[in-house]
Amino acid sequence: MSNKKLLVVEDDADVRFGFHVLLKANHYDLFFAADSISAMSEAHKHRPDLIILDLGLPGGGGFIVLDALRADASFSAIPVIVVSARDVRANKERALNAGARAYLQKPWNDDELLTIIAQLVGQPEPSISQPS
Repeated sequence: MSNKKLLVVEDDADVRFGFHVLLKANHYDLFFAADSISAMSEAHKHRPDLIILDLGLPGGGGFIVLDALRADASFSAIPVIVVSARDVRANKERALNAGARAYLQKPWNDDELLTIIAQLVGQPEPSISQPS
């Protein structure tokens, strides 16, 4: 089975590294973007199977990216998981209504994130591989 491609859109280098370690250990092919503009460019370039999207991004913010993805027919079916440290009450419903398939509050639970990813990309539930 080929590895699924994930685009991680996150402006914090430390958080990107955390995603890299966890998701590589679980055999995902990863691509990264650090702002709203490069998020769309990377999505066009790599055609990911799933996008993990932070809301607090330079260049317009995560909701701009989510709206652009949903408005583009070639990306409208790609599942998006929003991760954010912002107020969950103010943002979770808005993200889900805008087309996100899941919303996780930072710091997220690795097992929960991996389970949601596996469900959304049509893979069996992971036997969680934690980085060593």
